[in-house]
Amino acid sequence: MSREDAQENRQRVVETASQLFREHGYDGIGIAGLMKASGLTNGAFYKQFASKDALIAEATAHALSENLDHWRNSIQSTSNSAPGESVAKWYLTKTHEEKRATGCTFAALGGDAPRQGKEVRQAFDKGLRETLTLLEEETTGGETESSKAALRQLSLMVGALVLSRAAEDPDLKTAFLEAAAQE
Repeated sequence: MSREDAQENRQRVVETASQLFREHGYDGIGIAGLMKASGLTNGAFYKQFASKDALIAEATAHALSENLDHWRNSIQSTSNSAPGESVAKWYLTKTHEEKRATGCTFAALGGDAPRQGKEVRQAFDKGLRETLTLLEEETTGGETESSKAALRQLSLMVGALVLSRAAEDPDLKTAFLEAAAQE
């Protein structure tokens, strides 16, 4: 196998793991399941990663980078003079609520992250800070209260998505998303 092939395989495992961890949680899928979903053998895992923890850290960083891209694209694609509202309209949707594997990493894994190793917690910290900076710069116009406004918006939206996903009743799911969108 060439170095190029090995790098492509590694990237495929990281991308697959980032989705499967968001869907099932860090402990909800093992190496065998990850590798099968990636189309590779278990032996290939140990050639690419030192441990499952190493993959968790890399896959989390990848998922958080995707998160930031989604937030940025949502803000930049709006012609609206209120990008914060556009972010909420994109984020607080039934589609996003249903697509945990490709959706917000904060909502899918934020509760699991504190129980992970330092590298995962650092990746979350970095992802949170980058997202808050983006919200401060793009949605609040650099106002004095921009930091608090960004914290409030991120907390409200992620919390609403988590609670919507936790609810069984479809009406309650929708109520959480709609209530947060009105703030």
